[in-house]
Amino acid sequence: MRKGRGPAGGLLPLLLAAALGIGALAGIGNAERAGGAQRLARLEEALRRGAVSCYARDGVYPPTLEDLLRRSGVLLDETRYAVDYQIFAENLMPEITVLERGDLG
Repeated sequence: MRKGRGPAGGLLPLLLAAALGIGALAGIGNAERAGGAQRLARLEEALRRGAVSCYARDGVYPPTLEDLLRRSGVLLDETRYAVDYQIFAENLMPEITVLERGDLG
């Protein structure tokens, strides 16, 4: 007499497939978050390079974020990112912080 797998025998492959699917979705979410962090870091670095370039060319840092964007050519998606640009003196590197707008609260 041949043994059958029974009703629970077909359940194991379904559970494995579900676990793999959940793991894949979690991996995609982690990759998207890592990609977002990289975009923030690249934008912040581009703004810093732009500020340093202005200082090297003109001897002063741009007085406002708008001036920095205009003079450096960096494009900022203001619907997605918020930039805090704090300048203390013309000859001191400004503090530049970039946040995703979804992270603001």
